[in-house]
Amino acid sequence: MATSGTTAFDLSIDDLVEEAFERCGMRMTAGYQLESARRSLNLLFLDWANRGLNLWTIEQATKALTQGDNSVLLGNDTVNVLSAVIRTGTGTSQQDVTIDRISREEYLNLPNKNVQGRPSQVYVERSSTPTAYVYPAADGAYTLVYYRIRRIQDGGVYTNTTDVNFRFLPCLTSGLAYQLALKYAPDRIGVLKQIYEEDFQRAALEDRDTASVRIVPAVGY
Repeated sequence: MATSGTTAFDLSIDDLVEEAFERCGMRMTAGYQLESARRSLNLLFLDWANRGLNLWTIEQATKALTQGDNSVLLGNDTVNVLSAVIRTGTGTSQQDVTIDRISREEYLNLPNKNVQGRPSQVYVERSSTPTAYVYPAADGAYTLVYYRIRRIQDGGVYTNTTDVNFRFLPCLTSGLAYQLALKYAPDRIGVLKQIYEEDFQRAALEDRDTASVRIVPAVGY
């Protein structure tokens, strides 16, 4: 038998909302319900940022440092920084040096935050405008290279598809259905919440780095 030969299935926002309403045992009949569902969808994206890593939202970013710089803005769409290095040189002379991430208290206790040198530590302030504070302050031109978790993009217009990896589409649908049940189908809250949590757990278990890990026991002498 012939197969489609395609692997591009996705759901637009309006199709996703329609599917979620059907799981609530109802059909969407009013424009307000569509707007309400999009609002719930955006809140669901924010909740996912609190649940842990979403690998498709991890990306490498860079910020230029000039002499005297001890902080750089990371952008409002940055959720957190996972790791960072200081890059010197270019081309074949390029070198990346690992820097340590320190806590707010450790950064606060540094006696002279304006002393200059090659940055070796970074404190990430997770405010409404995330900022990276490096220590020592740059004594020349460097590049801060880091892997960040970015925010999932908003739903936007109803013909858009979502900024979600295809493996999370079942979880996204069940999660939106649960959110809508809180408002429109209270009798289905329990079962839809259970389905959503199971779908999320299954997707989250698959959404992980599969690199090899070597564990060596410590030996005392």
